Amino acid sequence: MSGPLSGVKVLEIAGIGPGPFCGMLLADMGADVLRVDRLQANDLGLPVPTKFDIMSRGRRSIALDLKLPEAIATVLALAAKADALIEGFRPGVTERLGLGPDACFARNPRLVYGRITGWGQDGPLSQAAGHDINYIALTGALHAIGRKGEAPVPPLNLVGDFGGGGMVLAFGIACALYEARASGKGQVIDAAMTEGAAGLMAMFYGRAAAGQWQDERGVNVLDTGAPWYDAYATADGKHVAIGSIEGRFYAELLQRLGLDPKSLPGQHERKRWPELRAAFSAAFKTKTRDEWCREMEGTDVCFAPVLSLTEAPQHAHNKARGAFVEIDGVAQPAPAPRFSRTPGAIARAAPARGEGGAQALADWGFDQVAIEEFRARGALMLDK
Repeated sequence: MSGPLSGVKVLEIAGIGPGPFCGMLLADMGADVLRVDRLQANDLGLPVPTKFDIMSRGRRSIALDLKLPEAIATVLALAAKADALIEGFRPGVTERLGLGPDACFARNPRLVYGRITGWGQDGPLSQAAGHDINYIALTGALHAIGRKGEAPVPPLNLVGDFGGGGMVLAFGIACALYEARASGKGQVIDAAMTEGAAGLMAMFYGRAAAGQWQDERGVNVLDTGAPWYDAYATADGKHVAIGSIEGRFYAELLQRLGLDPKSLPGQHERKRWPELRAAFSAAFKTKTRDEWCREMEGTDVCFAPVLSLTEAPQHAHNKARGAFVEIDGVAQPAPAPRFSRTPGAIARAAPARGEGGAQALADWGFDQVAIEEFRARGALMLDK
């Protein structure tokens, strides 16, 4: 293992969305992540064949039936060896299973116990079902995303599950691990996707309070309201994105579009933004996306082509930076961020249920007798 978290042992109770994403981030940074899978596949969202399960990369797996007392005893034994634990059940579920924080702390007072939920561990909605779209709806984020006069547009599940959820939990685990080095004590991390998503909205709450952001979709600088911060169709039906906010960048945009500023409304004449947008739209449709790339890419226009998932890994900049890698024929984002001395890496592809578990247990300090005892308790480990 390489990376700044090399030597950190993380026990991940299998889940969907933000939990696996958090586990991927930690594994990419060198943590040894052992996932506790279910013995039988169940409704965990939208399953894909193992080789395509990118968020599960870097792990090893042990499979257990958590309804059995023997399985709970096994997880507690693993928690005693772990530095951190990730769970994404509804509040109270791990307590009922016998795997709650108190039970784990009794075995390992230094354990960092990471909990990720949509609504948080308490509050009126804490026991309600939900998904990303619901969590970001409660924060103001969903309301803010979309075009004027149209319905809100869900930004995939990037804002709640991943940005406000898994990434915030990974940050919390890193913080708690750092603190535990000095205190010798673990703690519980209550990561709520609603609160993480709200944190991502900090700038907009500040601008709104200052009177610099209207609480309406599609009328502000960064929400497609401004014609110089938007995506435009090109002659071949593809799109380009521009973000010419600053005056000098905006001036270069006009020059490269072949537009005379004297014939146009001023950049900040909001009432005449529709005129400006129409001029930009007509200009961009005169050339193909690739032709505009040759004209604008790498300039101070603040320009980029809108690339598909297939195209992005092939872009020259992404290839030069190694922003994407290929594992078993599957293109996927490389570990980020980058470290000058202890770079992260993808240790292995996603494991099949139970794959690598026995070796992981050996690496965690369990002897062969203990490993065979775990097998006798019903643990699935594919390696011998």
